[in-house]
Amino acid sequence: MAVDKPRVERAMREFLIAIGEDPDRPGLIETPDRVARAAMEILGGYEENPAEHLRKQFQETENEEMVIVRDIPFSSLCEHHILPFTGKAHVAYIPRGGRITGLSKIARCVSGYARRLQLQERLTAEIADAMMAELDPQGVLVVLEAEHMCMTMRGVRSAGALTMTSAVRGVFRKDIKTREEALRLLGL
Repeated sequence: MAVDKPRVERAMREFLIAIGEDPDRPGLIETPDRVARAAMEILGGYEENPAEHLRKQFQETENEEMVIVRDIPFSSLCEHHILPFTGKAHVAYIPRGGRITGLSKIARCVSGYARRLQLQERLTAEIADAMMAELDPQGVLVVLEAEHMCMTMRGVRSAGALTMTSAVRGVFRKDIKTREEALRLLGL
């Protein structure tokens, strides 16, 4: 799904009028164009299949030890208010038969799914499901922590409140000791 830049520009111009602004005043004259270009960048995850990044794989014979990438920064837009939420993703997986992926590919996968209108809960599950589908690991654990501007700027105005979500698949779901080890290594 590609962003329709001219349509976004028209909609933004109409939005400015609807809130009582003059879209032709000097400070706003280029705003519809800027917003449309920002939407193309921020919502660029629709232009890709983020799971494909995980297809870059390596064979590390007999490696079935836990791999953890933590503190992966991400930004997304909440689909309920079209306001940002930002935070960090933590991903752990246990390879099967030595099949691993590049560490940066995990970060690219997180970024790809985040660059869509999202719910944090769905984003967490999409990352875990992509890891399971593409790598066929023994298990995956994904934890996201994020601050939501819809809670910071409006409504309850709870600046600094973090929302944490997790998705647990495979051995991490079945074996409590393995899950506890991953959470301890993640500092959670």
